[in-house]
Amino acid sequence: MKDTQHGAEMAIAAPAEKTSLHPRNLHRGRYDFKQLIACTPELAACVEQNAYGGESIDFANPAAVKALNRALLKQVYGIEGWDIPAQYLCPPIPGRADHLHYLADLLADSNGGVIPRGKSVRVLDIGVGANCVYPLIGHSVYGWQFVGTDIDQVALANAQHILDANKGLSDAIVLRLQASPSFIFTGVVQPDEVFDLTMCNPPFHASLAEARAGTQRKWKNLGIESNKKKIPVLNFGGQGMELCCEGGEEAFVCRMIEQSVQHADRCLWFTTLISKSASLPGVYRAIKYAGALHNKTIEMAQGQKKSRIVAWTFLDKSQQSAWQQARWNK
Repeated sequence: MKDTQHGAEMAIAAPAEKTSLHPRNLHRGRYDFKQLIACTPELAACVEQNAYGGESIDFANPAAVKALNRALLKQVYGIEGWDIPAQYLCPPIPGRADHLHYLADLLADSNGGVIPRGKSVRVLDIGVGANCVYPLIGHSVYGWQFVGTDIDQVALANAQHILDANKGLSDAIVLRLQASPSFIFTGVVQPDEVFDLTMCNPPFHASLAEARAGTQRKWKNLGIESNKKKIPVLNFGGQGMELCCEGGEEAFVCRMIEQSVQHADRCLWFTTLISKSASLPGVYRAIKYAGALHNKTIEMAQGQKKSRIVAWTFLDKSQQSAWQQARWNK
């Protein structure tokens, strides 16, 4: 499922501030490796001097990327014991944080410009993964409550292990297995349960071959030649179900939109990340066909990667106002 920001950030000389990131993103500055190593000593073995005289890691080394993620989550968000099984997706932390900050802005637009915080805000993370990064960051920064779903029992078991290592997180973040992969909401959303947001980072590709080709293009564009070092077949790892599905991103998101109709009055904003601009026309058609009353597209850019969040709601303006009054401004 996923983006490839880390390598894009560091393959060129790092600026003093990553101005493409959201203004509230805590990762706009350069990585402070001295502080990161202080909280996660094993990162020291992965840090090396880059061609520009600064410190970095080898982003083609999955172990180094994992160590950096562990250090960032501990130092910035207070998360202990973060880890993922071999070959599972190791997501770029700054990009995941950006996604959440833009979703916070979306909720603020329905709340007089004020970001709703605390446990009154409930978020459904579709495809939470073994890394559980969205709920970890979202709860740390905004205090939101999360339900994370996945079709992979191994991924959920690992995510639960992370939660168990951090006091109180299992109360704020609940994990549920989606036993029927053809369904997205049914089977994991409980009767009468409501969410202020749903979010998803869907599988990009229609096949693993397409995913591999995309990774090879990315490394080539970043000037990392395969004959100089062994580069990973899939950038930042990822199981097949994390990276691809039949029909790719567009088919998955259109199915999500179609099924969201069944829960139209139980969520304020349904949202999804869209990686490929070519997916947008089909997604917009699906939103229109589903009868959503409003939709928004939020552009994002992290390093060389551009993506966007597409959001839709079945509630009119008066219903949105009543929602925020009932849930956030009691």
